[in-house]
Amino acid sequence: MSGIPTSSARLATRRGNPTRERLPWLATRRALLAGLVCLTTLIGAGLMWRILQPGGVTPLQWGILALFTAIFAWVAVGFWTAVAGFLLLLTDRDPLTLTRRPRVADERALPITRRTVLAMPIHNESPKQVVATLSATAESLIATGKARHFTLFVLSDTTDPALAETEAPAIAALQRRFEGRLTVHYRRRANNAGRKAGNLAEFCRRWGAAFDFMVVLDADSRMDGETLLSLVRAMQARPGVGLIQTVPLPVRQVTLFGRLSQFAASLYAPMLAAGQSAWQGDAANYWGHNAILRVCAFMDHAGLPRLPGRPPLGGEILSHDFVEAALLRRAGWEVQLETRLTGSFEEMPGNLLDYARRDRRWTQGNLQHLRLLAAPGLHALSRLHFLLGATAFVSSLLWLGIVLAGSLDAAIIARSEPSYFGSAEQLFPFWPRARPELIATLLAMTATLLLLPKLLGLLLALGRRAGGYGGRARLVASTLLEGLAAILLAPIMMAFHSAFVIGVLTGTSVDWGAQDRESRAVTWRQALRHTALFAILGGVWIALVQWQVPMLIWWLSPVWVGLALAPLLVVASGSRRLAALLARLGLLCTPEPQTHAALLAERLDDITRDRAPSEALIPGPPPTECPGEMPRQPLRKEP
Repeated sequence: MSGIPTSSARLATRRGNPTRERLPWLATRRALLAGLVCLTTLIGAGLMWRILQPGGVTPLQWGILALFTAIFAWVAVGFWTAVAGFLLLLTDRDPLTLTRRPRVADERALPITRRTVLAMPIHNESPKQVVATLSATAESLIATGKARHFTLFVLSDTTDPALAETEAPAIAALQRRFEGRLTVHYRRRANNAGRKAGNLAEFCRRWGAAFDFMVVLDADSRMDGETLLSLVRAMQARPGVGLIQTVPLPVRQVTLFGRLSQFAASLYAPMLAAGQSAWQGDAANYWGHNAILRVCAFMDHAGLPRLPGRPPLGGEILSHDFVEAALLRRAGWEVQLETRLTGSFEEMPGNLLDYARRDRRWTQGNLQHLRLLAAPGLHALSRLHFLLGATAFVSSLLWLGIVLAGSLDAAIIARSEPSYFGSAEQLFPFWPRARPELIATLLAMTATLLLLPKLLGLLLALGRRAGGYGGRARLVASTLLEGLAAILLAPIMMAFHSAFVIGVLTGTSVDWGAQDRESRAVTWRQALRHTALFAILGGVWIALVQWQVPMLIWWLSPVWVGLALAPLLVVASGSRRLAALLARLGLLCTPEPQTHAALLAERLDDITRDRAPSEALIPGPPPTECPGEMPRQPLRKEP
């Protein structure tokens, strides 16, 4: 298909009320999860209260108990989600329907009858990377023989003149290479109004009426052609679904941090996603890319409102994906997380500093969502997504508060004289008594909640796909290595996230620019500039603890060791040499490069493969517009 229709009548005929699909036992699943989380939280909070109770609970200890309860509840949600995912994968059940045969298998026989656009919004991205990822996805799609049902649209918001000069001919070369096999269009805006969400909204208003479905791709997204066909068939077979999110796994990582993250995602993400899908059901979330949208539903109901007030918590909504999913669900459209489809990939920051920079942007966007918790008309799970998304960053500040408040409380107790008589009328002394058995029980329970999901992911891999990880022995060794790295890096991310949350709450906004996707090394100067303060403050804190309560040093080692080594760990995170050494030892291997070799192959020479070095290509003009409306949605539902 070389063109697209020019009439907006297509969109009008596709509008209507969504048809709800009944997922079995969905209310029971959600009630069971809520009950287990509440019970777990009550047990943990009860143990902590009994530990603090001897001698009376001080105001500081009440604060510790409140922080602990909030954190424990958040951890319990992740734990029971992992357990649910483990049971579903172990018994080979579809998380949505609970049947052994996944729906995507039954839908494979459906013919493709709808038009789909692959939309890639970009902003100051490397043209080489854009062309490489697009080429991989396009070649895989063409190989299915069904590419005629798809159109590829590159939506550029590039504002850097130097990048724009190389971006246009790169896309022109892509157009020429796929001519006659897959239609490729290119549109460049003069500004970045509305960022990614504004880019997609502008496309929808100009061309959205020409398409039934839209697959949103990031600049680092790679999707298998068969996966794209399965998504389209699923949308055709599920008329009440407005959005289906896949589970993109990180790939093509060449640094130590990148390979650790890639291994962890491969091992644990499918299990966690299966658990999420089971209880989220028809009210899942949207992660902004590697997902398919029903265009008419998206245009009618997902136009983003503007938050009142000024940034960082007001103005344009930055983390748009959560809000778009919530607006679709508010309008009655189902949002599903499809975990039975493989072949969905992304790339990620290659070192800890770039990873933290990305989290800084997400911190601001997710904290904005707290302002939407009370918006009328939203589904209860949409509100929960907002809360959990913000808690992912706020929890670090809560952990920090617990550590500091606990240290202070221990120091106060160590330096104070015990009080045996609470009042003049008391006849017998009160003997404060430590409760080591309760402390041991709470520690064991906390460790179980944090570590058992990793063990469950390991057990699944050992039983089914250990070969893709280099064999059972290497899989176990890699899991232990990743677990140790996670323990060491967690305090650093706690410090980063705490600083980010405080920065947002005190009015510091952030530039939402292009993500650094290169696997670059980190110099000592960069590491010290960003983490030396963490190491210094951590050293002062643990020195004070050693002075006042020396017995706590070893109990607090999981926190202070990571902080003390922060600059070293940040430098090591960007090391390609360490990553290559582990690869030669067969550690941190994942099965995805073998199962999707062609899709994940290196393609950085694609930008010049089809033209002479001196040849300047100009991309073809965008197609004739097929406009439609995409109104901004109010923050409260209209009567």
